[in-house]
Amino acid sequence: MATTSKVNGTAGSGIPENVPPVSCPLADEPTEIASNISFHAKYSPHFSPFKFEPEQAYFSTAESVRDRLIQQWNETYLHYHKTDPKQTYYLSMEYLQGRALTNAIGNLEIQGAYADALNKLGHDLEEIVEQEKDAALGNGGLGRLASCFLDSMATLNLPAWGYGLRYRYGLFKQRITKDGQEELAEDWLEKFSPWEIVRHDVTFPIRFFGHVEVHPSGSRKWVGGELVQALAYDVPIPGYKTKNTNSLRLWEAKACAEDFNLFQFNDGQYESAGQLHSRAQQICAVLYPGDATESGKLLRLKQQFFLCSASLQARFQDIIFRFKERKDGKGSWQWSDFPSKVAVQLNDTHPTLAIPELMRLLMDEEGLGWDEAWDVTTRTVAYTNHTVLPEALEKWSQAVMWKLLPRHMEIIEEIDKRFMAVVHTSRTDLESKLPSMRILDNNPQKPVVRMANLCVVSSHTVNGVAQLHSDILKSELFADYVSIWPKKFQNKTNGITPRRWLRFCSPELSSIITKWLKTDQWVTNLDLLAGLCKFADNEDLQNEWASAKMANKQRLAQYIFRVTGESIDPNSLFDIQVKRIHEYKRQLLNILGVIYRYKKLKGMSPEERRKTTPRTVMIGGKAFATYTNAKRIVKLVNDVGDVVNTDPEVNDYLKVVFVPNYNVSAAEMLIPGSELSQHISTAGMEASGTSNMKFALNGCLIIGTLDGANVEIREEIGEDNFFLFGATADEVPQLRKDRENGLFKPDPRFEEAKQYVRSGAFGSYDYNPLLDSLEGNSGYGRGDYFLVGHDFPSYMDAQARVDEAYKDRKRWLKMSIMSTAGSGKFSSDRTIAQYAKEIWNIEECRVP
Repeated sequence: MATTSKVNGTAGSGIPENVPPVSCPLADEPTEIASNISFHAKYSPHFSPFKFEPEQAYFSTAESVRDRLIQQWNETYLHYHKTDPKQTYYLSMEYLQGRALTNAIGNLEIQGAYADALNKLGHDLEEIVEQEKDAALGNGGLGRLASCFLDSMATLNLPAWGYGLRYRYGLFKQRITKDGQEELAEDWLEKFSPWEIVRHDVTFPIRFFGHVEVHPSGSRKWVGGELVQALAYDVPIPGYKTKNTNSLRLWEAKACAEDFNLFQFNDGQYESAGQLHSRAQQICAVLYPGDATESGKLLRLKQQFFLCSASLQARFQDIIFRFKERKDGKGSWQWSDFPSKVAVQLNDTHPTLAIPELMRLLMDEEGLGWDEAWDVTTRTVAYTNHTVLPEALEKWSQAVMWKLLPRHMEIIEEIDKRFMAVVHTSRTDLESKLPSMRILDNNPQKPVVRMANLCVVSSHTVNGVAQLHSDILKSELFADYVSIWPKKFQNKTNGITPRRWLRFCSPELSSIITKWLKTDQWVTNLDLLAGLCKFADNEDLQNEWASAKMANKQRLAQYIFRVTGESIDPNSLFDIQVKRIHEYKRQLLNILGVIYRYKKLKGMSPEERRKTTPRTVMIGGKAFATYTNAKRIVKLVNDVGDVVNTDPEVNDYLKVVFVPNYNVSAAEMLIPGSELSQHISTAGMEASGTSNMKFALNGCLIIGTLDGANVEIREEIGEDNFFLFGATADEVPQLRKDRENGLFKPDPRFEEAKQYVRSGAFGSYDYNPLLDSLEGNSGYGRGDYFLVGHDFPSYMDAQARVDEAYKDRKRWLKMSIMSTAGSGKFSSDRTIAQYAKEIWNIEECRVP
């Protein structure tokens, strides 16, 4: 059969005959919306005309929604153009958008109309939504945060835009096999994305390699090398209950027709003929390409520069166009006014090259002198630090930088030289610190550029992303800079959008919250959730709350069965840890705890087992392709699951599931269905975390350390509603020293869990290298740097408290309600309002 349409009387296309294909781009009524969807199926076809199956219905539906978004988008562009406000340009290597269809119809408040329209076409909205693939434009919290921020910028009617790269294959699609994690190319663009609009008129030349010419006047020009083109793709970002629709602009790299050597091609030299085309395609092929080789390092650096240069050139074109347009007697334009119109925010160190690129554009293209260009740049750029991990604070080889970006290295050298001169003349007390403070590390073995130092020296504001993290930046990582510029450093605790992370992903719970608060205003004013506190003991609310949580757990159980084939019991405690697999995030602590629990269950009588709290432990996340120990952890979780889940004595009381290919859509299932969530990183290592906020908002209780935003979540929801364990950040350095000095005495339970793995209970795979990382007193890959052994006993004690609390249904439900009620602070609307006021100095610019 050519169609799965459920409606009789279909036309040859599979669309019901009573739904005529009529263009109604701004339709509100289900009948007109159905006609508009039908119109797109017929007149914007991407498939043969004989099918209207879920996939075809999804693309036509998306294009129908996009019609309305384009109308609002155009109005937004026009309004910003007319009012000419100061605007923010948010530069990020990652955006994890998730599915756009649910979010768009939710923000536009047309879910019901679209559900009815699709019913008229013989489809269910839920089924159609499932057809959308997550855009593979990010990897972890950094990218998801950027997407939450874009949602809040639009919802708050702020003139702000996101800039990123249009990765063809993203990071990777994760498949779990008997050997553990396998990486496959993501196929999100295999067909196309209906949400992006290619802007063929927005292209900019991006240069690599080449050399610097010095003119007789002393001016300098970067010439030669290879040129590729940056082509803009725009994705609309609608605000909630507002006309404002901002943009995420994604750049794609391409070469021109003139760069294709027809003579070589006809001579049979096919690869040489299209060499630049091939090199251009590599730039946006993959997120974070492996950088073990020089070619890998060059490619990563190309990506970063490509993003910065294209985004800044786009701004320059807009600004210069505006000023030329304004030369109508309204006063001439001064470059010193640039920071009053443009704020550039660097999301981590990846876009650091925006600093020397802005300097180059101002000096070499616009003719400014150094002092004026430096004044403009330092008043324009601000930097968000996301990590204290040394390996994530980027350091680029000076040789690679000189090769790829010779003019930028000249500028960076000059910034470094002038910074040192400032210290020499005004802060002689810091001269001994200069080797670690300066931007260029000239260590003869490995001379590098320290990107974080460049950001700190050149930005007007530097912020951390949780109070604890910002305090560590000020007292440790950037302490010497703080003594020079005490007002430069701020905290902006991260937040999440309540739209995607509660309103849309948990409609049952949202309806209950709205009913008890007697308003839905909490969706844009999350502080209103505090009103739930006074009902936390109310039996009616608790019963409604429990039924909403159960509906989410059942939905999650169906999802787990679909993606893993494993049946899980919704009456068990759903215990979830989902995030990037990394040793500091300590999925290893989690699975060793599970192993100990399994061993204890095995030793119990059937009567003793019946008194325990049944648990389903779910772990998900991607391990970076070259991160061997992280991949061993993924393998161990799967091996433990294979044994536990097939053990008839135990599998009614414990199940272990690895959730494959964790992404935003999976999170939208897992988070509403969770009851306990693990945020158990070594204290002082997680800058903030944002999934902890999503879980808490959904009434899930947290077991965690005093790390990142956990500290503030615990303050907000109350200490009694948080399962705390582990060393504190200020204790960690001494504990590591004690370990090195052989003073660590392991808990017998920790030794038992490791020994059980070594016994071969979970198969024949050699886990010794992984377990060895927890052994010894110091050394690379030894000495338990992340203190799994130290925190294990207090972790197990906290888990015992969880088991007890879960047995008391009323107590657990009250804690769950209090968790949601205390989550108001963690809205990205609050975070972005603070950025707008305290860093960017931009104001609301609402489309009338």
